[in-house]
Amino acid sequence: MLKVCNVNCSTGLITINGLSHDLKDFGGRGLIAKIMNTKVDPKCEPLGAENKLIIAGTLLSGTGVPTCNRLSVGGKSPLTETIKESNVGGVAGGMLADHGIRTLIIEDLPKETAWKILRIKANGEVILENGDDVAGNNTYKAVELLKERYGSKIGIMVIGMAGERGYKNSSIQVNDVIIGNPSRAAARGGMGAVMGSKKLKAIVIEPALKKSKPVYKDEVAFEEARRDFIKVLKEYPLTGKEGLQKKGTSIFIDFTGSFGILPVNNFSGKKFERLKEIDSNSFVEAVNRNNGKIGIPCQPGCTIRCSNIYNDKDGNMISSGIEYETIALIGPNCGISDWDTIAKFDHICDDLGVDTMETGASIGVAMDAGKIPWGDKEAALGLVMEMVNGTDFGRIMGAGTKAVGEALKAKRVPTVKGQALAAYDPRNLKGTAVSMCTSAMGADHTTGPTGGAPVDPTKKEGQIELSKERQKGFAFCDNSMCLYAWVVMQKPDNMSIPARLLTAYYGDEWTPERMLRVGAETISLEWDFNKRAGFSSKDDRMPDFFYTEKSEVTGAVFDFSEDELQAVKRLDT
Repeated sequence: MLKVCNVNCSTGLITINGLSHDLKDFGGRGLIAKIMNTKVDPKCEPLGAENKLIIAGTLLSGTGVPTCNRLSVGGKSPLTETIKESNVGGVAGGMLADHGIRTLIIEDLPKETAWKILRIKANGEVILENGDDVAGNNTYKAVELLKERYGSKIGIMVIGMAGERGYKNSSIQVNDVIIGNPSRAAARGGMGAVMGSKKLKAIVIEPALKKSKPVYKDEVAFEEARRDFIKVLKEYPLTGKEGLQKKGTSIFIDFTGSFGILPVNNFSGKKFERLKEIDSNSFVEAVNRNNGKIGIPCQPGCTIRCSNIYNDKDGNMISSGIEYETIALIGPNCGISDWDTIAKFDHICDDLGVDTMETGASIGVAMDAGKIPWGDKEAALGLVMEMVNGTDFGRIMGAGTKAVGEALKAKRVPTVKGQALAAYDPRNLKGTAVSMCTSAMGADHTTGPTGGAPVDPTKKEGQIELSKERQKGFAFCDNSMCLYAWVVMQKPDNMSIPARLLTAYYGDEWTPERMLRVGAETISLEWDFNKRAGFSSKDDRMPDFFYTEKSEVTGAVFDFSEDELQAVKRLDT
């Protein structure tokens, strides 16, 4: 039986039930969309009693299919006030599946001021324990304390001081599989603040004494499909040994930097002149220089292995998960091309528990507004430390890029629905930009990426239909697997593989068409939640400067009208 565990933070009551029939077709992001639409008032206060923190595994959690133990975290976002889902790797997803738990629903607000730890014991019992001795610490120290108490093999979801303080850009950090550091982040949308509002410092998952084994309708067929899934991932250039394993997600810098897609100096539209200092070859050199490592998994059993360990000159680990979005938004977006600075930035953000993307974009706005100089590494890290120290401006930083822009009266603030843009210039990757405009969750980087499609990314032609199809596909992806796995599985020759997996697991017939219907229903539910929360087509647009300021690389502007963008939402056409 797949379980749903409800935790009431006001009464302390914890109940466990089976996954209801109406939720059986959904995992991860889809479960969050279904539950939010039926259980949460869209007009509720994000940090109030009516909002819920929902943690959901995928349709294939616990089955041993690579990347399918990702974990979705969602609720109503304090940053955007929209529905929000953020997903994360690490060990927690698989360990929840070992206990048979598909979904955790954490609701209401506590009556007392004590911090709590939600403990899932080895025998499957779920209890709330006092966590005051862990509260008041950032994530690395908190993980150390939790391991001292519960053992070194636990799975952990934890907030830092950012979540405790209610920063709107706060993340929930998950420990990784190699070192056990809290380096994996459910970062976007401020879910750390939602967790903090419920006085929940951490969720601890002990290794199950008796693992919940998947009940397959056809185990032989499932294993055959699983082998095909792995084979295709290993043979595809991006996900094989010569792709992400070799250089990590830094390889995307080479593409975006060459075609004017990489954000430079707060999305100015300029080309980054020091690209060779920040490209994938320089990243590999920087990692190897101090005996770091590239090609490690973020979760057990992943064959893609896109993560890394970055050490300082003395061989001490700084970061165990530097990714493209972080590199781009604190790097060229701020005029910075120093790998040690980027690694330090990543570590501080993980430790404090904040979104590196939102924070990098905020620093770019601060530089553009003249608060600190372009490319000033120490000043950039200083702004992050203001968040750590809780200064007045640090708290503004913690409220997100839009708040920083308002405080500094900045003219160019790259946000949609209050969330900072992902690291793609909208003028030169228009399909992805259409997805960022129309996504229910603000400028999200995973809702409908269109890079690599056979259309000119700087032209309007074909982008609306492309975004529509990609949004449906990647919504299904967030119900089932990692984005990089879906990049491969969305190919027409491969889509039957996840359909075969689901058919062999659950018994009823899954087809590629059914998978895309699940994706379409997921995003339709998200759009419906936002509509009832008060959002309209007026909110589905880029900041004005993208419509008027040309890219210096291509001469393009973002040029979609409101009516054109709304065509994305006609999913039946």
